[in-house]
This record gives sequence, structure tokens and C-alpha cells, in this order.
Amino acid sequence: MDFDAAVLDSPFAPASFEDWQAAALKAAKADQIAALHSSVEGLAIAPVVVRLHGHTTIYMHRPSWLAFQRIDDPDVARATVQAEADANGGADGLALVFEGAINAFGRGLPANRDTLFSVLDRIDLERTALRIDAHPSIRNSAEWLVEFIQSRKPNPRTLRLATGIDTASIFATSGRLGMSFEALKASLPQSLTGFFASGLPGILLEADSRPVHNAGGTAAQELGYALSVAVGHLRMAEEARQPASNIAPSIGFALSADQDFVLTIAKLRALRLLWNRVLESCGVALKQPVKVHVETGWRMMSTHDPETNILRSAIALSAAAFGGADSIAVLPHTIANGLPDAIARRISRMMQLIARDESHLGQVMDMAAGSGSIETLTDALCLAAWTEFQKIEGAGGPLMSLASGMFQADVAAARTRREAEMRTTKSIGVNAFQTKDKRPVIVLAHAPVATVFPSKVCCERLPLWSVDTLFEAAK
Repeated sequence: MDFDAAVLDSPFAPASFEDWQAAALKAAKADQIAALHSSVEGLAIAPVVVRLHGHTTIYMHRPSWLAFQRIDDPDVARATVQAEADANGGADGLALVFEGAINAFGRGLPANRDTLFSVLDRIDLERTALRIDAHPSIRNSAEWLVEFIQSRKPNPRTLRLATGIDTASIFATSGRLGMSFEALKASLPQSLTGFFASGLPGILLEADSRPVHNAGGTAAQELGYALSVAVGHLRMAEEARQPASNIAPSIGFALSADQDFVLTIAKLRALRLLWNRVLESCGVALKQPVKVHVETGWRMMSTHDPETNILRSAIALSAAAFGGADSIAVLPHTIANGLPDAIARRISRMMQLIARDESHLGQVMDMAAGSGSIETLTDALCLAAWTEFQKIEGAGGPLMSLASGMFQADVAAARTRREAEMRTTKSIGVNAFQTKDKRPVIVLAHAPVATVFPSKVCCERLPLWSVDTLFEAAK
């Protein structure tokens, strides 16, 4: 095809912001423009936003993220084989999901010392990062991990650890706590002394907002909750007469990512801005950015036509990468149907390796910086999350807001709005383009998991909610 060189060389006519906005409004229908204003989040997302200049890059750990694989099979022998296969198959890290953990979803490893020792028996600790998604007896899990590491005597400089200790999130998902708030406040600092004394590097305390996301909460509620949990960790250090600067490097965050691509990116960026603001207020200057672990969200996973979950997970994975996650775990696409088999697990692992090592999604730091829409959404989300944070703090912190039921009521209200919005939108394989010929979904059989929760203090549990909940209610 021949092109007119004069046409190609001629400059484009100048276009103003109003011209771009008019073109966007012309290209999209009125109802599509209205849909950009999320009724669930309460955040306005304009069709065209001016590109920002002079923006501040949000510093993250780069050049890439760690690809984690969850180990959650109640059959210990099978889980041991899975762990070795995952580590040898390209996974950078293993997440040991114990029964009763906030993301166990009714499964999980038996919560005992022998399980941890067995699953990690063939794992090279100097090459494989570890994190624990803990049983309600969370401090025992940390002690088992310390004991195992000390028995292997690896080079401490090579270790990458996260113990996942977040009492509030365990309380939120189980509705139970094994001791009173007063006893917890008095005992937790002492119980952490052994871990600090061991000299092992890594994340000891975590602020985990995945239960909020999986209960249908908003991004602002997730961030406000996580921020309040993390501030509680700093207060604990202060009450134990430890400088906040000592414990801050041992605090990490765990978030969910879903198919809302732009919002997920903005959420991860907003978290870093908010936490930096808190640390500045405490007079803490971290030499390294905070560590953020991201798991793809349960609430977008459907039992109907589960292959479409791969598409949703790929979008969530990309958003987590663009948002600067330090480690990512992708839920296997059949997880809503049961315990995933080796093929589903391999797909979730290879999805990360292809995105990272072949598509190089992790090579650029804060690639959304300067985008008018994402920068504006990040700022709006920071303000909304700070309001949620102040509300939780005003109720006495995350534990008290859960005990009173205030926070659960706020999440329930957001979930109701989300369900109303979903009734007018299409979800592939769920309420649109459903597969007529249902193929059998292969999952692994396992014995029922009955977790015993401590029950000194009780609260209403944050429910585990997903897109299937609405689908089944409409049948």
C-alpha cells in the first residue's frame, strides 16, 4: 500500500482538553460514561483526565516481584510433593496456608509443627522465599518456622520470610479470639521477642486486608482497615518501649487484586502513600519501601465456566504488577470448585512467570506515574481511605470496631451496593456468555477440614463472598 509522504509528514492539528473530552463523549454512550462513576467505591472516574506533570514517583522494590505458590492441601504427603514441584517448577516462594487461615477457604494444611517440617523438608531455603498464612494460633506458626530454619542453618542473608501475624484479620474471619484484648495487648510483645532475638530477617507483623476484599468491601475500606492494623502494630512497639523505627521494617501488607484493573493499580499506589504519611508522622524514615504481598481475589472466582477465571486472574496479576507488588500469589482457576489439581496449579504459576520473565511487566518502577486518570484516582482513594482509617481509629482500632460490629456493618453496606451494581453488569461465564456444554472440573479429593477456633472473645465474622453468591441467589 502506498502512503502519501506529505500527509505522513504533516503535524497533527492541535487538540485541547475539551476536544479530547468531546471525542470521548461522542465515542461512548451516556450509560457507559455514567458507569465510570463507581457507585460501590463512591469515586468519580472521568473519561478523560489531564496528564500530570511534576508527579512524584512512588518507590517500590524492583526490578521484579516474587512469584508465590500457595500450599494448602490437607493431605500432608501430597502437599510435600506439591511444594517440591512448585519450587522446582519456577516458583520463587511458597505460601503455607494452614487450616483456619484467612485465605484457607475451608481447606489448608494441618496446623502443627510436623506439617511445616514435612512440607519444607525438600525445599532449599536459600533459594525459596517463605510466607505463612496462619492458623488462629498464629504465634505457634512463627515459632515452628524459627525452629525449622535454625535446624537447617541457612545463610541468614539469603532468607526471605513473612510470618503473616495479624490478630485482627484472624478475628475478622474466624469471629473468635483466644484471649481478651487486654491479655493480647500484654502478651504479644513478649511473644515476639524470640523472633527478633533470632536475628532472622523478614516480615514479622502484617496488615492484611484480604478478608475485607473477599467480603465485598470497598478499596477505601481495605486500605483504611490495613492502615489501622499497621498503626496498631506501631502502638504495640511503643507500649513495649521499642522505637517505632525498630519495628517498622518488620511490618508488611497483604492485599487482594481483582479484575478492576485501574482501581487495583491505584489501590496499591495509595497504600504506599498512606503508609509513608503515617511513618513521617511518627518520625520514621525507612531506608527501603514497605513490602506488599498481593493475592488475586477470591470474590471474582466463579464455579461456573471456571476457565474464564484465568482471564480475570490475568488482569488482576497485571494490575498487581503495574501497582508495584513485591510478591504475588495467583489463585488457581478451579479453587472455587474445590482443591486445585496439578494442572490448575501449574497454570497459576506459569501465568506469573510468563508475565514477569517474558512480558517483563516488573521491569519499570511505578509505570502508572503521570497518568492523569490513575494519579487522580490514587489521590481520591487516599482521601477516602483516610476517612475510613479515622472512623476505625475513632471506634478504638480494628479489634474494637470488629467487636462492636461497626466495621462489619459498613462492609455489608458496600456489599449490598456491589450486588446492586452487578445485577446490571455482565460477568463472562457467570451471567453472560455461559457455556452450554458443561465440562467436568477436576479437583482433588480431601478429608473435611474442621478447624477449632479459640473463643475467649467473639464477633460477627466477615463473610466469604463471591460473584457466585449473586448468581446462585438469582436462580
